[in-house]
Amino acid sequence: MTKDLTTGSPMRLILGFSVPVFFGYLFQQFYNLADTVIVGKFLGVSALASVGSTGAVCFLIIGGCMGICNGFAIPVSQKFGAKDYDSMRKFIAGGVKLTAVIAVLVTTVTVVFCKPLLVLMKTPSDIFNGSYGYLVIILAGIPASLAYNLLAAVIRSLGDSKTPLIFLVVSSVLNIALDLFFILALNSGVEGAALATVISQAVSSVACLFYILKNYPILHLSKEDWKINSHHVQVLLSMGLPMGLQYSITAIGSVVLQTAVNSLGSVAVASVAAASKITMFFCCPFDAMGTTMATYGGQNTGAHKFSRLNPGIFSCSFLGLAYAFLAFVIMLVFGRNLGLLFIDSGNEEILGNIYKFLVVNSSFYFPLALVNIVRFMIQGMGFSQLAVFAGLFELVGRGVFGLVFVPVFGYTAACFASPAAWILADSFLIPAYFICKKRLES
Repeated sequence: MTKDLTTGSPMRLILGFSVPVFFGYLFQQFYNLADTVIVGKFLGVSALASVGSTGAVCFLIIGGCMGICNGFAIPVSQKFGAKDYDSMRKFIAGGVKLTAVIAVLVTTVTVVFCKPLLVLMKTPSDIFNGSYGYLVIILAGIPASLAYNLLAAVIRSLGDSKTPLIFLVVSSVLNIALDLFFILALNSGVEGAALATVISQAVSSVACLFYILKNYPILHLSKEDWKINSHHVQVLLSMGLPMGLQYSITAIGSVVLQTAVNSLGSVAVASVAAASKITMFFCCPFDAMGTTMATYGGQNTGAHKFSRLNPGIFSCSFLGLAYAFLAFVIMLVFGRNLGLLFIDSGNEEILGNIYKFLVVNSSFYFPLALVNIVRFMIQGMGFSQLAVFAGLFELVGRGVFGLVFVPVFGYTAACFASPAAWILADSFLIPAYFICKKRLES
């Protein structure tokens, strides 16, 4: 079930690997989309705003943890590409131990400080209790989320992008069923939507673990593999922490922007919440391209086949450009109708806001594609530290718009915040890639 990405046509390999990853991200977003649609339709605009106001915080905390897990998988892909399976298994064992420690620490701290964080973000009073009830359950479920993401990242690092998809499909279906059960049958409100997400992730992670133990002999760890190795720990942390920090730094900008949007009132919060869910859904191909480049770059770097890096990144960028154009046309023509998934047709102001957000953001989807493609390629090549600087550029873009332009120009400025962040990140990442490649070849 493993796949070697160091030989063969880059375009064919990238397509073959990225399609299952794309569907995986699609179903992962289905979690969030199902929550938002069901909450918006059955619980109303206030409940929708409650869930939406927590999105930036979830990205800040859970996104950072997921970045660490993806970073832990980079040396795994490099050792797989080098055919050094003994070292690969030691890196996996070290990654499992470090992830367990991170899960305990992050869950404890974030649950304790959840309420003060929402206060700091100026969460509107009419949605504060709902936001807290939803967020604290999501944060308590961090261990389940990390378990699945680490297992999935390890499997993908071996070139298998199909198996994680299977468990995400199961998890997504279960999530929708539990959403409806908790919200409609038990009348549990937004807390029920959060609980459904956590349970679904836990089931997916346990099922994925048992599947690995049964079907992946190459991943069976011995007692020797579990011994702590300071070198492996150092390498894992040098890869994982910068990637996690990059996610978190990027998310800080989102938190600043969300705080600015919160100051505009519940209508703006609900508009951005719904539009962001649609945007995340349509951006799944870009996420898949990034994940593909991390594995492709890691395996080919481990195999010292540096001449395959440029063809890989150019092939993926072509795919990103084609999809960016298609997505923009869809948003332009059907963007308002997509808003009806969350809001009834009588809410004209919110529907108009959603359409504006979707059209503005989709106009800049190709810069977003490059952010994912180039950043993850650099990380796969072993230069995870540079991801931190890319995150800083995104932080500056969203932070300036949140602190300066949103208070002056209102909702329209919020629509342009992410595009500004993507362009700034590209201005750093593209030159950085060629510098990293030259350093590898020297």
